[in-house]
Amino acid sequence: MDTLQNMRVFMRIIEDGSFTAAARYLNTTTPHVSRAISDLESHLRTRLLNRTTRRLALTEAGERYLQRCEQILAFVDEAEAEAGDAQARPAGTLHAHAMTSAGLRYVIPAISKYQKEFPEVKVDLTLAQRIPDLFDEGYDVSLVMATDLPDSGLIAQYLGTTHSILCASPDYLERYGVPSLPQDLQQHNCMQLMTSIFPPDKWAFRGPGGDQVVPIAGSFQVNVAESMAVAIREGMGIGTVPVYSALDGLRRGDFVHVMPEYELLHMNLYALYASRQYLDAKIKTWVDCLRNLIPQMLDADAVALEELRGVMHL
Repeated sequence: MDTLQNMRVFMRIIEDGSFTAAARYLNTTTPHVSRAISDLESHLRTRLLNRTTRRLALTEAGERYLQRCEQILAFVDEAEAEAGDAQARPAGTLHAHAMTSAGLRYVIPAISKYQKEFPEVKVDLTLAQRIPDLFDEGYDVSLVMATDLPDSGLIAQYLGTTHSILCASPDYLERYGVPSLPQDLQQHNCMQLMTSIFPPDKWAFRGPGGDQVVPIAGSFQVNVAESMAVAIREGMGIGTVPVYSALDGLRRGDFVHVMPEYELLHMNLYALYASRQYLDAKIKTWVDCLRNLIPQMLDADAVALEELRGVMHL
């Protein structure tokens, strides 16, 4: 038995004053309306209406039940309107995740622009160096960086590609020399950025000689690019940093781009979310925002790196 629908039939009968008029309004038959009331009364084990061939009258129990039906169906209608509105108008709290470095560089500026357009959305952002479980951890969208993604059943929106470069401080290179080939790194203190993307104890290069993997060793490792940038600036060794984390240090002269003709592992940026069907408006508009802004920011960083290379070679 569809209790909510039968409640609506009951209310319509009272409003229209007869079974026939209610049936006409609901585009159904009079026997169907009569059966709905009988089902309700049987379910409740009480009579709601006293009825003859000429008139209807609510019983005392029917009057109380009518009041409750009006309250319940008003709440149901409100809930349905809110749920439907969630697909039409961005509002509420967006639970977002991003890997730490990419989040600092790209996601927070994107949130700033997003909330100017959609001020009714509150953003709860978590930065963490891992791919989360969206369902168990309650995230709406996750921005992740990976060479490829496991088959998870999630929607993965590709946003662009970036890569890491080797950097060292001028002081470190003055003391220990400048490597020119990947194999020269075995004579240096190679600091590792420990994430799920980079394999431990080796660096994979793409350069003039093609792809090659070089074993490395060093006295320092960390899992956040911004911390690696500090270690490089302090002259602790040669480290890998994503392009976006290296640019400020290169501009200030704190970093030297080591072996600029070689690139480390390329990394793809993805926005992960649960489903395309009945997508909440705040999720759809946030993914659209990332799709519009992040490729532009990635391109701008790539251009900035090329310009800095040109200046350094003058």
